[in-house]
Amino acid sequence: NPPRSRRAFLAWSGGAGAIALTGVGLGKATAGPSAAELARDAIVLPTTTTTAATSTTTTEAVATASTAVTTAPFVSPEGLTRWITPNEEFYRIDTAFSIPQVDPAGWRLKLTGMVDNPYELTYNEILGMDLVDQAITMSCVSNPIGGDLVGNAVWTGIPLVDLLERAGVQPGATQVTSSSVDDWTSGFPTEILGDGRNALLAVGMNGEPLPIRSGFPARLVVAGIYGYVSATKWIKEIRMTTLEDFNGYWIDLGWSKDGPMKTTSRVDVPKHRARIAAGITPVAGVAWAPTRGISAVEISIDDNDWIPCDLARPGSDETWVQWKTDWNATEGSHQIAVRAFDGNGDIQPIGPKTVAPDGAEGWHQINVEVT
Repeated sequence: NPPRSRRAFLAWSGGAGAIALTGVGLGKATAGPSAAELARDAIVLPTTTTTAATSTTTTEAVATASTAVTTAPFVSPEGLTRWITPNEEFYRIDTAFSIPQVDPAGWRLKLTGMVDNPYELTYNEILGMDLVDQAITMSCVSNPIGGDLVGNAVWTGIPLVDLLERAGVQPGATQVTSSSVDDWTSGFPTEILGDGRNALLAVGMNGEPLPIRSGFPARLVVAGIYGYVSATKWIKEIRMTTLEDFNGYWIDLGWSKDGPMKTTSRVDVPKHRARIAAGITPVAGVAWAPTRGISAVEISIDDNDWIPCDLARPGSDETWVQWKTDWNATEGSHQIAVRAFDGNGDIQPIGPKTVAPDGAEGWHQINVEVT
């Protein structure tokens, strides 16, 4: 039977859930750790085209029927997830026992398969192209209800559609596949690139060259679909083919061929099983539904009426939002539940549903003791 547990999916560096590499010999792709790190440290990313979706400086507030919305990120209460996830805190899920150390001097990206003009790019050629910045929230399909296998970053890179246009994609090429230097693979339907979402060959993360652990020198970042079908790190090839002719690494292990990210919300403050003082106390967290966006977030105390929350939306529909409200806490044991509505007005599924085979569903609930 294919692996169904979260442990079967995780492959933390040095963790007990690590999975064997699909390819053992990396050949010239693997330089010594110092070579890759020294090369990265010497790189200065060129100026990019900054989009409105990356700005966090606007402070205009917009009133809606149920919530207050601001385009500036919330900085309080303490414990609320920051809008931008620091590089060193961004979750890492992959199948690598040892993180590939790729020297960009000898690295090449190939574009092949069902294209009229296959070609290769060097790292310096990519840096010389028209780079853009785009904030995109990414999540692992194995993220449980209330989990932290999710992060938001400003990615710097080349729009994937530009690379494919240069290659000349042939009619009938229904799948975009990619592979890494350690031969991990993924694939997603070509048609999703036609709906306006952002999909990047990323070389930068939060203003720096990609961290080595996050895919240096280049990786794919595709808004609105889980990483197991798209987020190839340490990428070496993009290949056009058909949906019928190829399955990415996790598909043959029982995970869904399609990987759209689900509407999800999480309580960050207070923590589960926290002891808090009676009186006015903040309740806050994050919610995401790329590429649909979040239109509203509500909480319920002890299964009572739903309370609308204020939202901070400094990004686009491709990023998470922060939410918060105040609760007049009374003494005793209480349960707090959260739910979100996407940009289409559709409510987050109540669940609960486990992560396999296409992502968890359910309202996050925590218990607190008020004294």
